[in-house]
Amino acid sequence: MKKIAVVNVGGEEFGLDIARVVEILRAQRIYRLPQLPSFFSGVINIRQDVVPLVDLRLRFGLSPASRKERVVVVRLGSEKVGLLVDSVEEIIDIQPGEESGAPSLVRGMKAEYLNGLVQKGERIIILLNIDSVLTSEEKLQIGQISKEPLPAASDSARAAGT
Repeated sequence: MKKIAVVNVGGEEFGLDIARVVEILRAQRIYRLPQLPSFFSGVINIRQDVVPLVDLRLRFGLSPASRKERVVVVRLGSEKVGLLVDSVEEIIDIQPGEESGAPSLVRGMKAEYLNGLVQKGERIIILLNIDSVLTSEEKLQIGQISKEPLPAASDSARAAGT
């Protein structure tokens, strides 16, 4: 038996292996960085850790952001990465026989992003392959981004002379 976190991204349900999830947070202040791929929203500060933030809606070409966003922090190799999702629905158990392999194309998404499908009653949950969401080059960028210092919160106050 395996546990997954079911998240909603652009009206679709995706399953993330719970063993890879570090924590789930409300939307955080996002620090924008120049010259990032379009689906990187920037970085967030989690207890003095700089964590790159990937907007899964933009990565998968799905509908625009909703207001009730969540950040699912996952482990990607030795790095932490925040995945921006619309909502976290629930944590569920996958029983033997509920999981099937991924077809070559699911709702316009490439099979490389998928580990398979789970059928729960009438629902179909797309199992996300976290390791393939980013290319090797993008993973290297994440390693570099994680080492960047964040702008100090008081920089704008100093610039204003307060």
